[in-house]
Amino acid sequence: MKDWLWMSGGNLGRGIAAGDIDPEALCETYLSAMADSPHQDRIYARTTPDRARAEAAAAAERARQGLRRGPLDGVPISWKDLFDSAGVATEAGSRLLEGRVPQDDAAVLSAATHGGAVCLGKTHMSELAFSGLGLNPMTATPPCVNDADAVPGGSSSGAAASVAFGLAPIAIGSDTGGSVRNPAAWNDLVGLKTTLGRLPDAGTVPLVASFDTIGPLCRTVEDAALSLALMSGTKAADLTGDTLSGKRLLVLADYADSSRDAPRAAFHHAIERFEDAGATVTRDSLPSVEAAMALTPLLFTPEAYGTWRDAIEAAPHLMFDRILERFRSGRDALGHDVMAARRARDAAQAEYLAATAGYDAVLLPTSAILPPNARRLQEDEEYYVTENLMALRNTRVGNMLGLCGLTLPTGVPSCGVMALAPPMTEERLLRLGAAMEEALS
Repeated sequence: MKDWLWMSGGNLGRGIAAGDIDPEALCETYLSAMADSPHQDRIYARTTPDRARAEAAAAAERARQGLRRGPLDGVPISWKDLFDSAGVATEAGSRLLEGRVPQDDAAVLSAATHGGAVCLGKTHMSELAFSGLGLNPMTATPPCVNDADAVPGGSSSGAAASVAFGLAPIAIGSDTGGSVRNPAAWNDLVGLKTTLGRLPDAGTVPLVASFDTIGPLCRTVEDAALSLALMSGTKAADLTGDTLSGKRLLVLADYADSSRDAPRAAFHHAIERFEDAGATVTRDSLPSVEAAMALTPLLFTPEAYGTWRDAIEAAPHLMFDRILERFRSGRDALGHDVMAARRARDAAQAEYLAATAGYDAVLLPTSAILPPNARRLQEDEEYYVTENLMALRNTRVGNMLGLCGLTLPTGVPSCGVMALAPPMTEERLLRLGAAMEEALS
């Protein structure tokens, strides 16, 4: 049964459908692994064993009667601690929200439950989701699977760790500037950033609502497709039959070339594999990308501070000083500057989509850096600021331009390759991702 801990969600679901895996036994296997793990308290903020057992029992009965609700019926999932869970605290990695217990599930958790998924619990995260590093001295900093001294990436830090350490087959996180893709890359996982509005955010603790998106962290592209379908109540994309032959891919040359040595080398090796599989790869730099990225300070921190100002200023001592400073950096923005930035961003997006219309995807290293040292981040303010900005530099391209994005492991520890596609084209991106996954295998 311990082999189940390392299987994909899709394979677990097929095992349940075939009668080879009992959902209740699967649930107990994960609950036991969580209880036995030395990392449980650093990965899970709260576990929900009673709910998990009840949901697994219902899934087992449906399986016996031939009434399974979908491919992930009976499959356990972990949830980032910003998704409301009825009767269970949802605190978003912040002491400001300590004791906050919602009455209802978030919309995506409710949809997943309706689809038969089993809720294992709530995972730790960066404070109020405002860091790409995963360092959280106020609650817990989850481990990185490739470096015991490093941070795991954030803000969906515990989400990534729950899958990487075999304590969940699939995790659901959120991505405002890279918070699904960065921890997925640093822990050798697949991560999907959906388009803003593709999944409902009701019952999700916000950071920057204009950019907050929801997505899975998992072992395979298939699991990403199944998770998207589960949360949206739709049929999963058909990933069979697509190849890279004839695909046109654009590499953002300036972002690839300015990434640090290991991510850059892993990325170039991945590109060679894609070319070997028949893809045509072009290198270029796009002015629209730089135009959008320059607007980040006016579009992220002012909205984040506006959302959380009252709670923050009522108890600033409850926050990690680096996160507090980052929120407060948005308090002096002028409304007319923010509105002008929004218009400029829309113009940059239109220019970008026109420039990339002839390509199947735009590629770049998921993160420009490897996971930084956790202790140094806490002790060295300059190092923290530099590494936090670099951690999300590449992923933020997708957020600023309103794209969907998919990161895949390259086979080099903590180095991912990311594909970006136009808004609301997740199914097409996932089909391409499956072909990329095959080329990298």
